[in-house]
Amino acid sequence: MSTFQDLGLNDDLLQAITDLGFTKPSEVQEKAIPILLNSETDLVALAQTGTGKTAAFGFPMLQKIDVNSRTTQGVILSPTRELCLQITNEMKLYGKYCKGLNVVAVYGGASITDQAREIKRGAQIIVATPGRMKDMINRRLVDISKIQYSVLDEADEMLNMGFKEDITDILSHTPTDKSTWLFSATMPREVASIAKNFMHNPQEITVGNKNESTSQVSHEYYLVNARDRYQALKRLADANPDIFSVIFCRTKRDTQKVAERLIEDGYSAGALHGDLSQNQRDLVMKSFRNKQIQMLVATDVAARGIDVDDVTHVINYQLPDEIETYTHRSGRTGRAGKTGVSMVIVSKSEVRKIKSIERIIKKQFTKKEIPNGMEICEVQLMSLANKVHNTEVNHDIDAYLGDINTLFEDTSKEELIKKFFSVEFTRFYNYYQKALDLNISTSNDDHKDSGNSVRYFINVGKKDGFDWMSLKDFLKEVLELGQDDVFKVEAKDTFSFFNTEKEQQEKILSFFTDYKYNGRFVNVEVSEKRRGGGRRDRNRGRRRDDRRSGSGSNSGNKGGRRSDNKSKSRRSNKSGDFASSRPRRSRR
Repeated sequence: MSTFQDLGLNDDLLQAITDLGFTKPSEVQEKAIPILLNSETDLVALAQTGTGKTAAFGFPMLQKIDVNSRTTQGVILSPTRELCLQITNEMKLYGKYCKGLNVVAVYGGASITDQAREIKRGAQIIVATPGRMKDMINRRLVDISKIQYSVLDEADEMLNMGFKEDITDILSHTPTDKSTWLFSATMPREVASIAKNFMHNPQEITVGNKNESTSQVSHEYYLVNARDRYQALKRLADANPDIFSVIFCRTKRDTQKVAERLIEDGYSAGALHGDLSQNQRDLVMKSFRNKQIQMLVATDVAARGIDVDDVTHVINYQLPDEIETYTHRSGRTGRAGKTGVSMVIVSKSEVRKIKSIERIIKKQFTKKEIPNGMEICEVQLMSLANKVHNTEVNHDIDAYLGDINTLFEDTSKEELIKKFFSVEFTRFYNYYQKALDLNISTSNDDHKDSGNSVRYFINVGKKDGFDWMSLKDFLKEVLELGQDDVFKVEAKDTFSFFNTEKEQQEKILSFFTDYKYNGRFVNVEVSEKRRGGGRRDRNRGRRRDDRRSGSGSNSGNKGGRRSDNKSKSRRSNKSGDFASSRPRRSRR
């Protein structure tokens, strides 16, 4: 492997590298830096999170800009405030010996006036989130018309978050002859489109294969009934006493709920999602970095700012909507040369997604069993024994040994050890001694059906924009049900099916009386069939819709059901449309 000296970096940067303790360049640095230093070219670099991408574009940009000029020469776009600040801090560390360098972070949630003032002082490099950068351009607080270098960092995630229009608008204000460097963990179609439209014959480097997971991370999945998901999470935490983890949920609501339940159950946990204020997010991240929080429950968007090298486990409490996002999640662990574990808790209906992820990341998952209660007791006992064995003696205790020895003078060594370790062992033993086996086989259903569940027909489906996951999320939101209260969801083209326990039946049927979206009524009925697709189920839904809309050649009230005021007022608070009411991807 080359050294940093071999890559052609100047003395100022090499001195900073020495101060930072870097010894050898990572693979992406070794491939990217010589290309960017020795030619004015566009570049597409595909590499996992945690592989040193910031230095790969940071060192060349710092070496090529003119620090004696106050003109903005480089713009780095990143998806989140946390990542924006992280890149800014790293660029300042890399350029600590570049006299006159000014790197400014531009992001939402902070004073735009202060940021504009910093830029006006002369910022050779601006690191920005797309939304705030676009705002500052529109207000004419920043001029990027003379930049020489633009970087799109975590390009796939920026596009996932809906920033394509902002990026397009920002790049339209930059010179056509600039060099654009695109860094991404995955290469979905949207990223390829950006490369095609805004880059000219870009060189491409790949660390590993496209979308492939790092070899430092092992992948495991655990198959449980959907309603046992939270219990499985607790057992995985208890079976790994030294766990320092990020737990991923798909929605902000589930993220907050899981974190609250963990805290109530005595775990060191915290939530990170878009509904928190910036101050709350900063406090949570500070506690996590200081390891005061052992289990950080996060949404995919919020987790983009997590830059912690010691994460031992990533736990996918729920799989992401888009399979490529799994690569970003697993990249939170196995960083800086360390190994990590990515765990996935799945129900039977989600097993097929594991196979899809395997094809993308080019890695095999190992199917593992959720440990039983006695296995957890043993792990916890031996963990405590090892901690006691490795603890250095604090001799300040010597003054108290007389009283302690007197207390235990009639106790044998063996009995003393039993008493000492029973303090911790008994707590877990009492909790787990009657614990059920949470594991299921792939031949079982995805929910531990009590035999008392009800199957429903609903007249929305794929043509309304729903797949089974988004429909489940939608039903949970509008009905205010828990993660595992809706199960066996099947989305067809124009209708779907789902199950709940029988005690929810009255609530569900009552709620969907006169429930209207997008000018038409949503119909929910108890289904007579277990599986969807039957002609009777489909036609029943259509007939019910026809009755509601007053269908027929003479009907003039196409979207209505009744004209009386009583009917209109019954569900007036539930009128809306699918676009505004279905759960959306979080945005910052």
